[in-house]
Amino acid sequence: MKVIEHLEKKHSAPLFSYEIVPPPRGKTVKEVVDIVKKLEPFDPPWIDVTAHSAGAYYNDLSDGTVERRIYKKRPGTIGICGIIQNRFKIDTVTHLLCNGFTKEETEDALIELQYLGIHNVLALRGDGLNYSKKVDKARSNNRYAIDLVEQIEDMKHGKFLDELSGAEPLHFCTGVAGYPEKHFEAPNMKFDLQWLKKKVDAGAEYIATQMFYNNEKYWSFVKQCREEGINVPIIPGLKILKSVRQLQTIPRNFYINFPDELVDEVMANQDHVKEIGINWAKKQVEDLINGGAPSLHFYIMNDTDSVLEVVKNFR
Repeated sequence: MKVIEHLEKKHSAPLFSYEIVPPPRGKTVKEVVDIVKKLEPFDPPWIDVTAHSAGAYYNDLSDGTVERRIYKKRPGTIGICGIIQNRFKIDTVTHLLCNGFTKEETEDALIELQYLGIHNVLALRGDGLNYSKKVDKARSNNRYAIDLVEQIEDMKHGKFLDELSGAEPLHFCTGVAGYPEKHFEAPNMKFDLQWLKKKVDAGAEYIATQMFYNNEKYWSFVKQCREEGINVPIIPGLKILKSVRQLQTIPRNFYINFPDELVDEVMANQDHVKEIGINWAKKQVEDLINGGAPSLHFYIMNDTDSVLEVVKNFR
């Protein structure tokens, strides 16, 4: 089932979806399978699986030279989606990136997903590469997420990169990212929303937001989206705080702010951060449900315990 179909159905309980990351290279898929087993009793409508571009890594060799190697630290996104969808019968959302992938590679990925019965993708530009990837002259890139959305939309109408006689359409539901506190590269929120509207106009059917800890940021974002003419469902994304260190790492990596009240409470009770984070998330969830959010999306990052401690209060 597509994400948009889940959102349009009537449900007796709130919808909670989850996002996990593939295991690092050299590890088995057991960790992911164990996470899904923990989530399964809570009836997740869908699970997102993140994607990762290749990166450049440098090794010091015995002869004093330095070797550069390029590889993905976390391969396996499509394979993991296939396991979740076909073994656990839980719909999956595959993350697709512009950076690090050609249009031809994206087309192949979409064909494979269709074969696996996976019909949901999240179209993202992705983080910048730490090396210059040379692209063969016979190939091309999607530069921005809107380009990726347009490619997916073309395939939904049977239009492939090469002219194919009798090509059949591929049936995907496409989501895109939204930023309640503004994308860090956008000069202001108005500019950010204009680009978001272009992605929706190009075919995106829902928006999943970056994490936030102040619900007023989400409600303001939804209001501004509606004023801009963006009328698709906007799914709030949450990540539960679990350490003092995250007060620094989360703003640095995701360009968001923590509310003063939360920071003050954590700094005054540093031995109880996990409990504080859970209680803060419970308050966020309750407000979002009562306010009419279409569903809630948890960024697990392969740590399920705190998330399930929150979710079980609302099932």
